[in-house]
Amino acid sequence: MKFNDGYWLLREGVTARYATEALDVRTSDASASIAVLTKRNEHRGSVLNSPTITVELSAPAPDVVRVQASHRTVLERPSVRFEVSPDPVDVRVERDDTAVRLTAGRLSVEATAGGQWGLRFLGAGTPLTSSGFKSLASMTDVASGEFMVERLTLPVGANVYGFGERFTPFVKNGQVVDSWNQDGGTASEQAYKSVPFFITDAGFGVFVNSPARVSFEVASEVVSAVQFSIPGPQLEYLVIYGPTPAEILRKYTALTGRPALPPRWSFGLWLSTSFTTDYDEATVTHFVEGMAQRDLPLSVFHFDCYWMRALHWCDFEWDRRVFPEPDKMLQRLGDRGLRRSVWINPYIGQRSPVFQEAAAAGYLVRRPDGTVWQSDMWVAGMGIVDFTNPAAREWFAGKIRTLLQSGVDAVKTDFGERIPTDVVWFDGSDPQLMHNYYPLLYNQTVFDEVRRHRGAGEAVLFARSATVGSQQFPVHWGGDCESTYTAMADSLRGGLSLGLGGFGFWSHDIGGFEGTPSAALFKRWVAFGLLSSHSRLHGSESYRVPWAFDEEAVTVTRQFAQLKNALMPYLWAAAVDAHRHGIPVMRAMLLEFPQDRTSSFLDRQYMLGPDLLVAPVFSDQGDVEFYLPAGAWTSYLDGATVNGPSWVRQRHDFSSLPLLVRPGSVLALGSRTDRPDYDDAIAPVFEVFGMADGDRRVATLFDAAGDERVVVEVTRTGSQLRAVVTHGLEHLTEGWALCWVTGPRGPQRGPRAAGSCTARTLTLTLD
Repeated sequence: MKFNDGYWLLREGVTARYATEALDVRTSDASASIAVLTKRNEHRGSVLNSPTITVELSAPAPDVVRVQASHRTVLERPSVRFEVSPDPVDVRVERDDTAVRLTAGRLSVEATAGGQWGLRFLGAGTPLTSSGFKSLASMTDVASGEFMVERLTLPVGANVYGFGERFTPFVKNGQVVDSWNQDGGTASEQAYKSVPFFITDAGFGVFVNSPARVSFEVASEVVSAVQFSIPGPQLEYLVIYGPTPAEILRKYTALTGRPALPPRWSFGLWLSTSFTTDYDEATVTHFVEGMAQRDLPLSVFHFDCYWMRALHWCDFEWDRRVFPEPDKMLQRLGDRGLRRSVWINPYIGQRSPVFQEAAAAGYLVRRPDGTVWQSDMWVAGMGIVDFTNPAAREWFAGKIRTLLQSGVDAVKTDFGERIPTDVVWFDGSDPQLMHNYYPLLYNQTVFDEVRRHRGAGEAVLFARSATVGSQQFPVHWGGDCESTYTAMADSLRGGLSLGLGGFGFWSHDIGGFEGTPSAALFKRWVAFGLLSSHSRLHGSESYRVPWAFDEEAVTVTRQFAQLKNALMPYLWAAAVDAHRHGIPVMRAMLLEFPQDRTSSFLDRQYMLGPDLLVAPVFSDQGDVEFYLPAGAWTSYLDGATVNGPSWVRQRHDFSSLPLLVRPGSVLALGSRTDRPDYDDAIAPVFEVFGMADGDRRVATLFDAAGDERVVVEVTRTGSQLRAVVTHGLEHLTEGWALCWVTGPRGPQRGPRAAGSCTARTLTLTLD
């Protein structure tokens, strides 16, 4: 939100009370409290008729400083708030006549104790950002009310990223970002997943700890700063020191939660009925059999909205006219080795008897006059489940439980963005705060029930709406995109932005949701989709089975589905990293290459795990341009070496795309291509790419729970390549192998040494 008219003036109707001069400083062993006047302290009478802003400094974790700024003292904590998990930290507070300094780990904040007010943040002694003249303020806008505002400076050349799943330009400098969830598609400034947290490539990130509508002016109202404002008299923000973007992300997710580890089977290919298509059990069976007949690996079949009756969404009752024996049908799909997923949302149409049940029990959100809030936007006369009511949450969880007992494995939790503010919540929560907070309660309710019923490590959602903390309940997908190359690129940009908010697992509708893709676009999107953390064939008005496009689409789908399954030991290690440390499986280039300034701007390519670079192709012709950081990179598909740093232009047919392996990498490949959920220790191959003399790398195989099972250390000394099993030899089977990659995928890929289950060491002599 803008308060200024240019740089010098305020907008008409705006009154500013800027933090000007510290008057009263109080310190303890671990915190500081400072009363800051909003005018100069020229004499003893200056304290009269003058608002103050109270600034509280503390530290919830190492390298993290919390700033709480208040125009008014708020005695009660809001009922709606993001939970922050503290980490024990030694805090040092120092004070002299001019400043008070609080240090937590390598991050310090200095507040002026006399003279012009200001805050300075230093990481390992180096200035990061600051709040100075006309930065911290209490503002009143006659049209909008009271706000707290802060401006933190940006160093020259610093870039800002994040704020959730944002489809606008990847670098957010120059943009206005409102943290307010909306059902706005993937082609505007609106977002399904708003997160009031940003990362910079200048050593720090900032988390504004509120589910309210936080408005960010990112080098926009004042081009040298990031300004953020929040309605009301209080503001809390946390400054997080890295120094790298990846370290900032690790520390942020330690505070707000890290993703649960999804089950292995969820990484395979999902096939949907699509949305408004006609389907029944015969259609479903035809699709499943068609995939099997064409040797297309399939892990999950998904039933979208019309598994229920029209106008009844969401009452959890199968439409028996088209699915007369749902339990038996689900069993038949399970007998084929498939997992089963169904669509739900948190709204209930008035036509369903469940609406009356929920309304009578007080489980639906109400208007101030006590009537049930209803809308015709989506399902006629729908109400919204009130997840602030514990009884409503248990009731809703019971509906999920019944589905799971019938044979459902996964739940697509759609919607949750259009949450009204002219309502009364069961627990009295502020409606403005509940708007963004609602999807956290909604998805947590469903995820927890799936986890209770299926067990630890078996819970997975396909969720659309999200906020801070929602990353704990994977997977999330990118929402309703069009069937165009532009929308494909928009989706990738949004996913990379979301990953910078700690969301480790992300997907998108292969081929696009709205419209029907051309055969060429479908094949390009398939390659991208099957090199994402999760992969789903889904659309709106048309089926997404590959043979509906052309026979080559079948071949391309088979090739990339088998490739993803073969890569599962490597991808599973990346998934464990996301679960343990908050680093996403699909990574913006700046996370892996923070010192490479070109990587700061890249949003049409990404790292899949730490060692695979993927550059999707956004044209029928197959022309693609991508950037390689320094080193000799190896094309995974054909074994060719490409040197960086450089921009590379290539042309690829539909069976290929730029898939480059980082110099010196060791990739663990599995022994199966037909499914993702297998034992990685059965005949794995450790493929080595361009390892230099003296290099050492470690490859780890993890079990289904994410625990280390096998650890292999690979070193090169001169012409000798050596792999040593340092842990878990007893788990390896006959035929595990070490391969020096020199050519395309296949039997002639390069020199190979194979070992038995008792061979702790494998050695290759290189030419």
